[in-house]
Amino acid sequence: MAVDYAKVGLKVGLEIHQQLNVNSKLFCSCPPELFKEEPEITFLRRLRPTQSELGQIDPAAFFEFQKGVKILYEASRKSSCLVEMDEEPPHPINLDAVEVVLTASLMMNMQPVDEVHVMRKTVIDGSNTTGFQRTCIIALDGWIKVGDKTIPMQAASLEEDAARKTGTQDEGKTIRYRIDRLGIPLIEVATAPVIYSPMEAQEVAFAIGRILRDTGKVMRGLGTIRQDLNVSLPNGALIEIKGVQELELISTVVEYEVQRQLGLISIKEELAKKGITAEALKLDFVDVASVFKETKCKVIRKAIDKNQKAMAVKLAGFAGMLGRELMPNFRLGTELSDRAKFWGRVGGIFHTDEMPNYGITIEEVEALRKAVGAGEDDAVVFVADTAENVLDALRAVVERAQEAVNCVPAETRTAKDDGTTRYMRPRPGAARMYPETDIPPQMITDELVENVRSNLPEPAEKKLARLIKQYGLNEKLAKQLVDSEYNSLFEETLKESGVAASTVSAFLTETLKALKREGVQVDNVADDQIKSIFKAVGLGELAKEAIADVFSWLSKNEGKSVQDAVDALGLKMFTEADLAPIIERIIAANKASVDKLGKNAFGMLMGAVMKEVRGKANPELVGKLLRERLK
Repeated sequence: MAVDYAKVGLKVGLEIHQQLNVNSKLFCSCPPELFKEEPEITFLRRLRPTQSELGQIDPAAFFEFQKGVKILYEASRKSSCLVEMDEEPPHPINLDAVEVVLTASLMMNMQPVDEVHVMRKTVIDGSNTTGFQRTCIIALDGWIKVGDKTIPMQAASLEEDAARKTGTQDEGKTIRYRIDRLGIPLIEVATAPVIYSPMEAQEVAFAIGRILRDTGKVMRGLGTIRQDLNVSLPNGALIEIKGVQELELISTVVEYEVQRQLGLISIKEELAKKGITAEALKLDFVDVASVFKETKCKVIRKAIDKNQKAMAVKLAGFAGMLGRELMPNFRLGTELSDRAKFWGRVGGIFHTDEMPNYGITIEEVEALRKAVGAGEDDAVVFVADTAENVLDALRAVVERAQEAVNCVPAETRTAKDDGTTRYMRPRPGAARMYPETDIPPQMITDELVENVRSNLPEPAEKKLARLIKQYGLNEKLAKQLVDSEYNSLFEETLKESGVAASTVSAFLTETLKALKREGVQVDNVADDQIKSIFKAVGLGELAKEAIADVFSWLSKNEGKSVQDAVDALGLKMFTEADLAPIIERIIAANKASVDKLGKNAFGMLMGAVMKEVRGKANPELVGKLLRERLK
């Protein structure tokens, strides 16, 4: 469906978060590294919401508390200390990280603040051991140019990254987090909501990402950068979408969110025409276990056999609405189900728009409708689980249905890999932020600002022109390199390897993209390993045709060396002595053509030899030996 985004009044604001590549974490001296081994330390906690200074409780924090889960934290002494465990006060702020954010801020024409004041932002999902995230504003009120448009930049902040979730146990009642990522410095850059189309959102995010990469001080790879989107429509709501990890997904996420809100607006208008009000949707829950006493539905059968509850509620006027698709493979029924899962701790819901199905017969559907007093224009939602979970789930379903009658609810959603989103939690309230009392303010002096300003990195436009002139790259390849996450690695690799600039740049742009499309985990190969691959090429120990094979092997064998890859793949380079008999054999096999063409047979013979030795022989050496033999 084509959408006129200007006509529907779309507005988007971006928040870009990226980990900083500095010497230590933000509030301690631990290295900003993740560990893959078994944890050396574990500890169990449960977080609870507390009142702010004004006596308010943040709704998002209360929501997480209602889940009733415990948090099992996992740690390694290599990457965590008592600060991450919240057993020791935070150390002074990492000044190297402050300078990186200052650098990026000045590149976006922002005004640095005079003093850095660290704040606490309530987070009670378990990802922070303290129950809050530390954050501070470094600069305000800037701008960048994207095409012909000036994009206002509201703020650049420095904050600590959260712990990383590694799984659940005890049927979801305990969540496991590793605290190695907790405390890694993050830059957060926020735009004004002046983006008016999905593709413009992607272009702005790309421009910001390029500026951050130009600092040379941001980390690369999956999980190191996250884009949050604030998407709003005048007749819809302001929706915060968290955790878009792939830049190319941003336009799709915005497109789908607009589709979702337009679909919800359409449903709201249809319900209004029917005269359905929120008051018509009542918390009248009916026990329907008797309807399903002989059911073949496995989920309901299992619950009944365990003496659990099967209960239903009527949604007046909602027949046909719950099956309405809002995004690909996502319906209004999915919205209700997501609320039921979070608030009711159930696996999902059943509703009559998708019946008969899942082993539920048409006779059971008719009996269900009769039990709750539903007419043809009504939908019925039913759930099977423990009594407490069923009641909480159906209450959440009715509340979401009441919202559908009145509005598009403002909420926080999480992005999925296909560009769709799911309900995450309510929008946070004003009680979420309060001052950090353990860290004194940090002055940003005029001297520091001027020192940073006088050493700003080379901007992308100048770098593009220099790469073309200095290394003889064509404009397309140079532009791909400037836009790439690997642009700083390019020149480091050239200096250390002596390999041709075109070979290195083509691999770091086009080849890596192709490998990623093929499913190769490119982020598993460290920069030092990439440089070692090209050093081997420069020393004649590896053919450039074998670079991709070695890279792919290293991505599957973390911690191994280039020599390990060469040995495992059988890529040891042929010497002159190894090549001589191969060349003799191929010449003999093509004797008639050689006798007829003489030296002009070189191209044909070169192709035949390289087909056999590709990846194990230097083409220049093969050519030299072949020419000598043809003489």
